[in-house]
Amino acid sequence: MTVSIHRRVLLWAMGALLVGAMLLVGGSWWVLAHEMGEVFQDNLKQVALAVANHHGTYGTARPPRLAQQLPKIYEEYGQFEFVTAVWTRDGQRMQSSNPGVALPFLSRSGLSQDRVNGETWHLYTIVLDDGIVQAAQRASERDSLARETASTLVPPALLLVAVIAVLLTLALRRGLAPLSNAASEVTARSVEALHPIPMADHPPELHLLIGAINDLMARLGSALALQRHFVADAAHELRTPITALSLQLQLLERAGDEAHRVAALHELRAGVDRAHRLVEQLLQLSRLGPEAPALLREAVDLAELVRATVARFSARAENLGIDLGAATTGPVPVTGDARQLGLLLDNLVENALRYTPRGGKVDVGAKVEGPQSVLLVDDTGPGIPTAERDRVFDRFYRAAGTGATGGSGLGLAIVRAVALRHDAEVVLGDAPGGGLQVKVLFRR
Repeated sequence: MTVSIHRRVLLWAMGALLVGAMLLVGGSWWVLAHEMGEVFQDNLKQVALAVANHHGTYGTARPPRLAQQLPKIYEEYGQFEFVTAVWTRDGQRMQSSNPGVALPFLSRSGLSQDRVNGETWHLYTIVLDDGIVQAAQRASERDSLARETASTLVPPALLLVAVIAVLLTLALRRGLAPLSNAASEVTARSVEALHPIPMADHPPELHLLIGAINDLMARLGSALALQRHFVADAAHELRTPITALSLQLQLLERAGDEAHRVAALHELRAGVDRAHRLVEQLLQLSRLGPEAPALLREAVDLAELVRATVARFSARAENLGIDLGAATTGPVPVTGDARQLGLLLDNLVENALRYTPRGGKVDVGAKVEGPQSVLLVDDTGPGIPTAERDRVFDRFYRAAGTGATGGSGLGLAIVRAVALRHDAEVVLGDAPGGGLQVKVLFRR
């Protein structure tokens, strides 16, 4: 299932927002934990200093005055307890604000961590001349406060994500409106309305896409026009042989004797053959259009193709009194569809035989010329005037003054269609002995 651009962008943006919100909360928790740790450490130090300032110097005979009345101290936020203790220099605990918490004796001043009753505690120790003062706090209480503080950021972050999601949805709908408008314009097009979409009505970001669509519609319009012309021309061309067949059938029905009947039957058979050939060429040409299946590419030897084609047409050439020969010296490899290349050569040889008079000559050859493989067909017919050599590739066009009979004007159109599918070029020229030379140049 294909996801729309709108939904795809929205999903990616929402995912990025959620990841950003989680990073924000996580980063805030880390920063808060770090900052609050420093604050609590400073609080520990201040508590310890406060006890030490009231400790005084009383010697070791009796405990410090304040040690007999140490109160429990609570932090303002959350009633987190600070435990304080006073020790003699030799490690005797004189007093504690919470006797149930057995703080370890430390003889070195400064911050430290220790395990007490299975819990981690932060301690600050001050070593005095006549005693040692400690202040301690549970690490779990610090972490709890940091988590609680960080959790207060979650609802605002989620609310911010929701608000941005709504704004982003509206912005995307607004921003993608030109794309929807362009899609509506394309949807409104039909085979009767393939005029281009105006570029000025759309933002520059869509110009590349709209230009491609306009180009596609132009090519589609050309293809449809070509198809309409082809159908019209085919209908016109088919009308002639069908009319001729009707007349020949009438002549056969009205034949008064056997000789006239045989002659009418012969003409009718020839007319059927011409109609059959025309329909066959129309089908061949239709299979070579833009909608044809992908070209089958395989190794083909043009020299072998020439020899096979000449062998197949030799009987017809002999009946026409034409010398048909093959001129090949070695393998001439190309890559393409062997069936279509055979169709191309069949049409070239058939055209040459049709236009060459009795007693003439047709030479079919294949050779390698530098980076190209070349297919040649030379005949001794009337040739094609230079001014008409471009037009003879049009469908149903017949060059004037060639004296051809029975042709449909589709042979060279088929040749060009096959050549184009093989990225080959068809060149018309003068044969060395007079007549027409057709070269098909293949890149190897």
